[in-house]
Amino acid sequence: MKCPYCSSENFKTLETRDSPDNTTRRRKECINCSKRFTTYEYVETIEVMVRKKDGRLERFDVNKIIRGLQKACEKRPVTMAQINELAGQIRQDLMMKGSEEVSSQEIGDLVMKYLKKADHVVYIRFASVYKKFEEPEDFGRLLMEVEKQ
Repeated sequence: MKCPYCSSENFKTLETRDSPDNTTRRRKECINCSKRFTTYEYVETIEVMVRKKDGRLERFDVNKIIRGLQKACEKRPVTMAQINELAGQIRQDLMMKGSEEVSSQEIGDLVMKYLKKADHVVYIRFASVYKKFEEPEDFGRLLMEVEKQ
């Protein structure tokens, strides 16, 4: 890397900050010209594709998870920060898997796993849509499963 002002390769890092989106911000000062500049460092990730139930492929979009969580969490004591954290954990799990393709079912199962730990009511709401509940007995079975834990 070179100084954007004088092209010198001699500089020092004054400050480093990590952000939640896995970006590192570095404030630097050129030893040659004494000017300061900022650089950003990020981890290059693979593009994850989602295999839908009908066989289509689409890009993984963490915002779809966030929107689904927001719907499930309506009128519950779950903050936006908690929703973003859950979505981040799910995204991280998918990235750690290292696969370029995941099924929508795998994503749904991960969401269910994290919601079960976070809020039982939200878990049941999400499950009712995800598992396409059609009968009251479907809720009863899930409630019994939650109560066992």
